[in-house]
Amino acid sequence: MALLLRENLTFDAAQIIVEGTEGKDLYMKGICIQGGVKNANERVYPVNEIERAVTTLNEQITSGYSVLGEVDHPDDLKVNLDRVSHMITSMWMDGPNGFGKLKILPTPMGQLVKTMLESGVKLGVSSRGSGNVDDRTGHVSDFEIVTVDVVAQPSAPNAYPKAIYESLMNMKHGHRLHGLAKEAVADNKVQRYLKSEIVKLIKDLKI
Repeated sequence: MALLLRENLTFDAAQIIVEGTEGKDLYMKGICIQGGVKNANERVYPVNEIERAVTTLNEQITSGYSVLGEVDHPDDLKVNLDRVSHMITSMWMDGPNGFGKLKILPTPMGQLVKTMLESGVKLGVSSRGSGNVDDRTGHVSDFEIVTVDVVAQPSAPNAYPKAIYESLMNMKHGHRLHGLAKEAVADNKVQRYLKSEIVKLIKDLKI
């Protein structure tokens, strides 16, 4: 039975480049999955497995299929529309690694990602897919990429106060969010609640 496989890369490890100017679409571009090396999860993705998975996903994209990604990972392979933040516009191989380009969408979660990126927050990426893992060697076989999600790496929670303090303190919920941002550094539960509060703030800004 194929396993759910999720692999995180920090902003720096993924060599993320943020592209876009005022009034135009915003993109994240960088490494989405590393090949041929043992990662933090003690798994090794052979380059030929990544190449096949990247080719398959890119064929879906070029045929008109929308490959959507979320903020953070759900516990399965399903993409939840209420959490979608971006769309993968292309994937390709560069050396042993699979690269991707993510278009940030004007959804509530996409606005959250956009606000953080434009405020200097270094967000990472994480591939989500399925495959079989050899228990002895950690090598992955029959690998399929479902999507690539945007994730907050250890450095990102520390950046929340920088990203929101100046613009939010005079807004509705602003003081509460700033306090939550400080608590979020060490508490995953608070981080999740903070995201829901930021979504509320974004809705207030539209009123």
